[in-house]
Amino acid sequence: MMENTSEPVWQFQHSVDCNVPRHFAWSYWTDIGNWNEPPASVHLDGPFEAGSRLTTSLPGQTLHSLIREVVRTRTDETTIDMQLPGAILSFHWKFESLSTDRTRITQRLILSGANAEALVAQASILEKTTPAGMEKLAAAIERSMKAE
Repeated sequence: MMENTSEPVWQFQHSVDCNVPRHFAWSYWTDIGNWNEPPASVHLDGPFEAGSRLTTSLPGQTLHSLIREVVRTRTDETTIDMQLPGAILSFHWKFESLSTDRTRITQRLILSGANAEALVAQASILEKTTPAGMEKLAAAIERSMKAE
């Protein structure tokens, strides 16, 4: 039987609540300038929309991603696919209004592809780093709102 390479071999999801309106959180997050965290820098080759490409530069490593979709309805959502050797790491972000001035930000990470099994140990590190990173993001968004 042939293995279905599109089946995820690893997934992780985490949510944080942020004390700002959804539109503000989305606007802050989709401003790629807010993504740069030395030593990493991120470049977007156009507007934040489906089909645009992201390049993440780290010391000794360059990662390429594609914004697969952007959905703006009752929630704001996007899926960004990062190309890895023989695999794809997808980052699905969802911004939901809890009230007029509170937003739940959820990130779901999915690893799939022919070589995904070989990358599970590395991907699982994100289970430890993602919650702290998202807490830091929520705090930065709240600080930015207060500064306005």
